[in-house]
Amino acid sequence: MNRQELKNKINRCCDIMRDDGLVPLQYVEQLSWLLFLKLFDDWERQQKVLKPDYQPIFEEKYRWQNWANKITGAELKEFTERDLIPYLANLSGTPQKAKIASIFKEIKDHMRSGYSLAEVIEVINGIDFSNPEDTQVLSVAYEELLMFTCGQKGGGAGEFYTPRPIVRFMIKIIDPKIGEKILDPFSGSAGFLVESYKYLRDKAKTLKEHKILQEETFYGQELKSFPLIVGTLNAMLHGIESPNIISANSFAEDLRSIPEERRYNVILTNPPFGGKAAKRSLATFVIKTSDTELAGLYCCMKKLKTSGRCGIVQPEGVLFRTSGAYLKVKKELLENYNLYAIISLPSGAFANVSPKGGTGPKTNLLFFEKGIPTKEIWYYELTPPEGRKTYTKTRPIKDEDLEDANKKWQKREISKNSWIVRVEDIIKHDYDLSAKNPNRVKGVIYKPPKKLVEGVLQEEEKIAIIVREIKNILK
Repeated sequence: MNRQELKNKINRCCDIMRDDGLVPLQYVEQLSWLLFLKLFDDWERQQKVLKPDYQPIFEEKYRWQNWANKITGAELKEFTERDLIPYLANLSGTPQKAKIASIFKEIKDHMRSGYSLAEVIEVINGIDFSNPEDTQVLSVAYEELLMFTCGQKGGGAGEFYTPRPIVRFMIKIIDPKIGEKILDPFSGSAGFLVESYKYLRDKAKTLKEHKILQEETFYGQELKSFPLIVGTLNAMLHGIESPNIISANSFAEDLRSIPEERRYNVILTNPPFGGKAAKRSLATFVIKTSDTELAGLYCCMKKLKTSGRCGIVQPEGVLFRTSGAYLKVKKELLENYNLYAIISLPSGAFANVSPKGGTGPKTNLLFFEKGIPTKEIWYYELTPPEGRKTYTKTRPIKDEDLEDANKKWQKREISKNSWIVRVEDIIKHDYDLSAKNPNRVKGVIYKPPKKLVEGVLQEEEKIAIIVREIKNILK
């Protein structure tokens, strides 16, 4: 099945659900859990072929093959709402069952009509997840659906979709290795985990290395049930058979005494910016702050192993604010971690996933390593392609826009848009980390003093004329 055929199937499912009265976020959730059950059923059937003694996770009546396309209408609605979803939400006894239960705890069957639900199921039943080509093509189509619905439609959904060119760039800078444990503590749609897997997949040369990638490499934490199932499915569609993504509130953890075995070699993430629900969870956080972005940064600092590396998205405010918790966190960051690079992104870099419209937040990418104090920071200021002032929803950031930053980073090159700042100068300016391009300032061409004086006199003459005109009007 080619890409267009699978894309048509997804679009057909969305059309059916839209006609049934579902809004975009509802039909993404509905489609996600249905796809998950079909994918899981196909995977279990493969396991049965490879291991004849394999015991299925679900009881007989709840396996996709035994109910999908077998019932319809009111009977189907009653089965999914009162039987299937409650059964899945209460699974227990093994880690895999507990993971499935955590996904379905807050999942709902949003369909109003059992006949419409049956139509969607019939379409999904035509996708063969045991065929690697179908799965690969569907993963691309599903990513596109996530970007256009989770990134751009309603509520705070955009908080769990990071533009993939930015994700891929961050992974290149961090350069994870096989055998390292990779965490996204705010995993959302699992973009960082998926792209990290794709980055490492071809580097695995032995069966042992492939097993390490599948079982001991990718970890995620997500508080909300909707992005939890979206992220789990997205990871599975892209080839991570059993992703270690759990339902957890990263802000509720005790960060003061994390054992080394629960720390990570690599952390890649984009923490939530200012969500009300997330802010409520900061009541018992180890540092007193109401800003989820600062708390997210501190959380990542504490979860790193010694010599571990982190790449994190941060809004402009975290860099320039220099009081209270901001000062405390940044002081610790520079003293105990090597903050080796800051990439300043232009406004509009998140425009295509901003739920509130507009250009999205002004953001920066921070990269640091645990266990070495900062001596100097390499900065890079990204600007949109020539002839454009900003990025937009219709003209988003692309991979090639970040190629120059990656090339210059490899040699820590100094140029018109990259420079180095010594940590002493950061401390001297009260730990202000914001990017101030010295080369851009030097490039300003000032008028000669004579011309400046002439300009001032001309403006004064214009003001005098306007004042006289106003006086005449008042008379």
